[in-house]
Order: sequence, then structure tokens, then C-alpha cells
Amino acid sequence: MVLSSLIEKLTRRGAPSDLGAMGRSGDVKHLQKVFDHCSRAARIGVWECALADEKLYWTDMVYDIFDLPPNTPLVRDEIVALYSPETMSELHRLRSAAIEQRGGFSLDAEIVTHKGNRRWVRITASVECENGVPVRIFGLKQDVTAEMIMMREIRRRAEFDHLTGLHNRFKFHERLDQLCDLGSDTALLLVDLDGFKNVNDTLGHKQGDLCLIDAAARLSSAAEGADLVARIGGDEFAVIYSGSAAKHIEHIASRIVGALNWQLGEGACIGASIGVAHSLPGISSGVLYEEADKAMYEAKTQGRNRFVLFRPQSNSLSAA
Repeated sequence: MVLSSLIEKLTRRGAPSDLGAMGRSGDVKHLQKVFDHCSRAARIGVWECALADEKLYWTDMVYDIFDLPPNTPLVRDEIVALYSPETMSELHRLRSAAIEQRGGFSLDAEIVTHKGNRRWVRITASVECENGVPVRIFGLKQDVTAEMIMMREIRRRAEFDHLTGLHNRFKFHERLDQLCDLGSDTALLLVDLDGFKNVNDTLGHKQGDLCLIDAAARLSSAAEGADLVARIGGDEFAVIYSGSAAKHIEHIASRIVGALNWQLGEGACIGASIGVAHSLPGISSGVLYEEADKAMYEAKTQGRNRFVLFRPQSNSLSAA
């Protein structure tokens, strides 16, 4: 209904005779056929809402996107209820503004369909006025679920370590920079596994990977409440605490040392050397990282399986 009306408007111009009318009929059917093919291929459909009574009109593809049989009676409140709460709120805001300004909007909306399938729909909308009064809002709805899944996977690969599932080095530095730029109370722990090289050399790289996965799980559990836990190198990890939790960093570091001390098969013992540094007002992320790194190497020098705290007031290291 919506599409036929639109196509007829486009093909009505400049055909005064009966022959022209016959031609228009053929043009409409042809355009309808072309649109149907394109609509199915792109999973895109046309929608319209009359503002006077909020009555909805959809092409078949929109019904398909929402998992509803074609020509199912549409009640706008019931359709809007299929949107996620965040999307519903944003849709209401954008729609109201578009009507008030006689404009339009676009939105990527998350929905749960009538059959319970979770999808993403790209909505474009324009407001149509008569004598300056908004009378209807119409546009396109396209299923972009595959695109959103792909974008999430790209983001996951860009921000997370593929082996352990922890944040990666890029995300770690990004977050550390943010906290230091904001002047937040921040504590940084750099963690280096002791005995990991021996696991790789004697038990093989497959067992080494399993060791790293286990270490990541133990670290995540022991670093409860952390702002971020990351794998930043082969057997190197980092933990960031911010806010009030950063004040208890020595207790947390001790807990992590205990969690990362375990026996891995016969003759393979894993431990952790941890360097801890605490930010001061005006300190840069680079300086904070260098201080934690110095403390971590001092922990290794002092016998490993321990943490060392860098004390910025005296530029000294304190073993624990």
C-alpha cells in the first residue's frame, strides 16, 4: 500500500492519454517487481505512520523483519514494546524532535521480534506535512543484524586478547591514559609470570597456552573490582584500580600473588612477580607505567613470587 502509492506518484507525471495510463500500469508493476527483489536481497522495507491516529502501514519485508505474518493488524504500542528499553527511549526522543522540527532521523534499533529473535534494525524516517502541519512519518527499516555482529566482532578483536579473553595492550593503554588525564586516583599492577618459560620449554606451547588461560582466570578472580584486567605481552598482565579501591592496593596485590602461585604438572611451578605504582596528581600514564615496571623487575630481583611497591614520595621501592 505504501509502496504502490509512492510509485504511482512517481509515474503519474506526464501521461495524459489512455495509452499513457496503460503504460503507467506496466511501469508500476515493473517497479513493484524490482522493489520486491531488492527488498528481499537487502532485507529492507517501507513503513509509514499516520500521526492523527498512529496507524501503521508496512511492506511485507518489515513484517518479515519483525517475524510477523504479512497483513497482521499493527498496533503501534505493541510494536514499540518489541524495542529494547534504551532503543525505545531514544526512538521516542528522535521521533518527537523530528515531528516538532518537521525533519527526520536515523537510528540503529535493537528489537526482540514476535518470535523472540534478537535483531538490529536501521530506521530512517522523514516527516510529511500538509499546509505546514505534520500528518505522517515514513521511511525505511532494514535488518542490519549481520552488520552489527560483524562490527562487534571487529571491535572485540581490536580490544581483547584472542587467547585469554582479557583486554589487550591497546585497550590497557587507552584506559590508563584516560584515568591519568582525568587525574583519577589510580593504582597500576604489572604482573609477570614466574616459571612460564620452563612450561613452554618442557611441556610445549599448547600447555603454555593453557597455562596463560588459567593464569588469566585466576588473575581476574583475584582482581575483583578492578577497573581493567589485561594481557599486555606473552606472559605479562596488567591490572588497573581506580577510585577508592586504589587505596587498598597492597592488600589486593598480596591476594593476586597468592592466586598466581600454583603447581602445573610435575616439576612446573608458576608464580608471579608484581610491580605496583600509585598515581599522584599530574603524573602521566607513561611515568606511572615506568614506576610499576621498575617495581616489577625489583620483585624478580628479590626472589620472585612477591610484589614490590614503588613509593613516589621518595622515588624508592618497597618490598612486601
